[in-house]
Amino acid sequence: MMNHNLRAAALLTLGMLLFAGEDALIKTLTRELPFSQVLGMIGLAGVLVFGGLLRLGGGRFWTRDLLAPAVVLRNSGEAVSAVAIVLALGLADLSVTAAITQAVPLFITFGAALLLGERVGWRRATAIGLGFVGVLLIVKPGLAGFEPASLWAVVAAAGLAARDLATRRVPARMSSPHLSASAFAAILLGAVLMGLVLGETPVPPTAAQTLLALGCVTLTITGYTLLVAATRIGEASALAPVRYARLVFALILARIVFGERLDPLTLAGAAIIVGSGCYTLWREARLSRRASALVPAGTAPVQPASGASGSRAA
Repeated sequence: MMNHNLRAAALLTLGMLLFAGEDALIKTLTRELPFSQVLGMIGLAGVLVFGGLLRLGGGRFWTRDLLAPAVVLRNSGEAVSAVAIVLALGLADLSVTAAITQAVPLFITFGAALLLGERVGWRRATAIGLGFVGVLLIVKPGLAGFEPASLWAVVAAAGLAARDLATRRVPARMSSPHLSASAFAAILLGAVLMGLVLGETPVPPTAAQTLLALGCVTLTITGYTLLVAATRIGEASALAPVRYARLVFALILARIVFGERLDPLTLAGAAIIVGSGCYTLWREARLSRRASALVPAGTAPVQPASGASGSRAA
């Protein structure tokens, strides 16, 4: 199992690097194009890619499954988080946005306890509370370094958590390409509404800008593929800390590419979020193994609140 975990960790580390690169490309595009257009280009590319895969597999996009409450909620969370992420990356620092969105596993566990009635013990409850303290240190409400735009990253984290919680109730018959195509379609719709609200007018993208948008989707799809491969061969508890490599890569890109300076409160908050998230994921994996060992063969064990979060467009 050790060799499997090492291979999985290597795959997941590469996936986290690709996701961090995706964020950097989005931030670069928002400097040159309207926010809604950046989001729309990514959404359209995703619809074409996953819609094409769906067609190749003989599936249809317009089915009654798209109206299932869980699918509607999942796609709504996807759209809200995508809009918020683009706004956060465009208006706030990459380092701040990346650090806050690493709190998604904590939001998921909190949401599972609050909305789904899943049991969360005092250890994970304490970790969640500490994680939210870390978020406050990064946002700095009421302090001189407060950036209102950083609140969009909090909205994005909540949207991603809602998406992942809703995914648990999605009809099992929906294929991954179908679910992904519908998610990108929701993102495209969100981009249209975003443009109307902000009063933005699309501009003709250059060839370089179009390639950057395609690069975002390519990094997302490749990163998600690596994420799935890693989680299939490695143990969740062993991979939990590796997920936060994305934050490390994002901080490096923020410093080198965008010249951002990291203040002590942001670094402290990021460290608290990572520590709390790692403990929460490790604890949930341990409880899941314990539940599986206690339940008789042939009976599905009750799963604890899962804090695992994949790609935004997964």
